[in-house]
Amino acid sequence: MLKPIVNAWRRFEAKRPNTAQFLMFFLLSNGVTVLQLALMPIFKWVFYQTALVDVAFQIWPVGSNVDGSQYYIFDYPAGPVDADGIGGGLAYFLAVQITIAIAQVINFFAQRTITFKANNSVAKAAFWYVIAYLLITIGAAAAQGFYKAPIYAWCKSVWPSGGEAVADVVTMIINSAIAFWIFFPIFKVIFKSDAAEAAEDTAEEIVERDLETVQEGPDAARS
Repeated sequence: MLKPIVNAWRRFEAKRPNTAQFLMFFLLSNGVTVLQLALMPIFKWVFYQTALVDVAFQIWPVGSNVDGSQYYIFDYPAGPVDADGIGGGLAYFLAVQITIAIAQVINFFAQRTITFKANNSVAKAAFWYVIAYLLITIGAAAAQGFYKAPIYAWCKSVWPSGGEAVADVVTMIINSAIAFWIFFPIFKVIFKSDAAEAAEDTAEEIVERDLETVQEGPDAARS
């Protein structure tokens, strides 16, 4: 039953390789997002059983909030999460970051092998992936200052008992969406296959040959 689907996909992939690549990237990214949504409450529950929830984690102050308080890139004050989604301490920070880290490791190998079929250096690709991951994580954390509080406030007002869990899901989806649109062009650069590199080399050879022909004049072109 799967064979016709596989064959149809291969025909589509051969006809429209870039579109097929993007669709596969989309499917795998959404699978990773689902994994994050499943892992997040588990890690959150585990860390909430520890004293880390009462350890504040507030680093990289930049500017001020609307109320005049200090704005932090990573803002996890000690204590339970309040109505604005602020709090949770080091426990909440670790739950979020460990969840994302696990998902991104899986995403790296899945995208490299399945989507881009890369066979270039794993170490080199992983190095640039980690750099991109850190920059995106910092950027996404900074962006949370604009949307996290209203999302948590609204979710908790609608679902008093389960609003925090719903808000966790919404913020995780937003973070995943940010990463999705940034990672695709990055993957196009860091994941290379022999076939892709051969195609690039062929294109460069054609351009160089055409330039040589132009430089040598019309006689060379006729020959």
